[in-house]
Amino acid sequence: MTSRDVLQLAPLVLASLVPTILIIGNIFVSERAPFRVPIFATSLTAGLSGLAVLLQAIVSLLGYPAGESRIFRLVQLDVVSSAMLILVSTLAVVVVRYSQTYLAGERGLDRYARSLLMTIASVTILVISNHLVSLIAGWIATGVFLHQLLIFYRTRRQAIIVAHKKFLLGRVADLCFLGSLAVMSTEAGSLRIDALNSYADHLTGPLSPPLQLATVLLVLGVLLKTAQLPFHGWMLQVMEAPTPVSALLHAGVVNIGGFVMIRLSPLMAHATIAQDVLLGVGLVTALLGSLVMMTRMSIKLVLAWSTIAQMGFMLVQCGLGVWHLALLHLLAHSFYKAHCFLTSGNVVETWRGTSLVHPRKSILATLIAVSLMGTVAAGLWTASTRYSLHVSPPMRTLTLALVLSFVPMFGKAVAAGARAFIRAVVLTVGATIAYYVGHAAFENLIPEMHPGPALDLRWWIVLGGLVLLFLVQTVLQASPNGLLARLLQPYVHSGLYLDDWFTRVTFRLWPPLLERAAAVRPTTSARPTRQSRIF
Repeated sequence: MTSRDVLQLAPLVLASLVPTILIIGNIFVSERAPFRVPIFATSLTAGLSGLAVLLQAIVSLLGYPAGESRIFRLVQLDVVSSAMLILVSTLAVVVVRYSQTYLAGERGLDRYARSLLMTIASVTILVISNHLVSLIAGWIATGVFLHQLLIFYRTRRQAIIVAHKKFLLGRVADLCFLGSLAVMSTEAGSLRIDALNSYADHLTGPLSPPLQLATVLLVLGVLLKTAQLPFHGWMLQVMEAPTPVSALLHAGVVNIGGFVMIRLSPLMAHATIAQDVLLGVGLVTALLGSLVMMTRMSIKLVLAWSTIAQMGFMLVQCGLGVWHLALLHLLAHSFYKAHCFLTSGNVVETWRGTSLVHPRKSILATLIAVSLMGTVAAGLWTASTRYSLHVSPPMRTLTLALVLSFVPMFGKAVAAGARAFIRAVVLTVGATIAYYVGHAAFENLIPEMHPGPALDLRWWIVLGGLVLLFLVQTVLQASPNGLLARLLQPYVHSGLYLDDWFTRVTFRLWPPLLERAAAVRPTTSARPTRQSRIF
């Protein structure tokens, strides 16, 4: 074997060592010092992940093809999987170290540490996989070990109920995945991801009906796994699990659906029906989730609804075919949400301080903000159409969404005074530059992602939904006791009662086992009360 062959295979070997070390570390977790091995294993695998990605970048810069062998054809380390591997490895180190302090003194920490290591190992297997069988197997294993983390407090009734709901949805999603794999293997002849994407690259039209069915089944499984409406209720109720588990779930595990769509982007670009499903469900989830956030006071519930809405918006980007923006959104949201959960206590203290000062609300200030941002948007639109700026047609449409997101901040700044207005201008300019630079960078870094047919109707539907959301939120904030607020409040606060409906139906078909939680719960009567029953 030549030095060139060694250099080509080295990144794949190092990437394969990451889940292997985590699985072996699971065996050596001790009851006396449960986090000693996980801290060492995650730190070591984080270093190996960084080295593997660095070597793969060197191989790509030298123009060498990826290393291949019978074993390492199952491993892939492209731009998407490299970014996700770094993300998961970094989060693993942070979550394990945070868990050591957060759960100090709790019982069963060895069981917690083992489940945590196996969850992270399963995610890394999924991330570096070049075969759909191992990818789906890793996804299923992630759900199984995450289930053990969700019921870490096994005597808590709510924890068991939530884990049961997620378990049911996970198994339905797994059936969808298995059906999709069966159809794909028959139609495309291979389940290797690079072979499927190469097969899709040579297509000149839409997929065949069997492959359309396979992609729709895959998308249905993704929707179930990413807590999209009406299967979102478990995401709101996993707060019974320890906070590090919530951080891992919201920052890493729930994003897997978007990652799988991005990895299969050449195939999904031809799956018009599946993309329409992604767009429709994702847009409704994003709009409703953003509205429900306004009615919540608990910081963790706000973060949960934020995750649901953000996952919806990421799937909308996949439905529109802007895969590089979906990857940028995935990475940014993961780090942001992990930080939010692990610092949620500080957020509560900050909110308590700011809630003592009530900002002045003014319709006139909002109108001024709309006029200012509208003028800026018009200028950007004119510049991008008349001059050769690096702004693609989809980004011109997303410019309006970016502008609308800054209007509430500018409305408060206009009402607060000159100093607040200057701060808002600086923040807006910085965020806008970062957004466009990130867009340009990811578009150049991921040239192999195919956007597919950019249908004007899809863009107009998304744009109309975002404008509608902006108008409703503006009216509700300006008039919290008005007619629209009184009409929407009962339905928005309850999430349109979708989770209640889902819970009643599923629990009648397959109720959870609550005997263990009820056995340690103090009761005054042997007869079950009305409050102790589940539906």
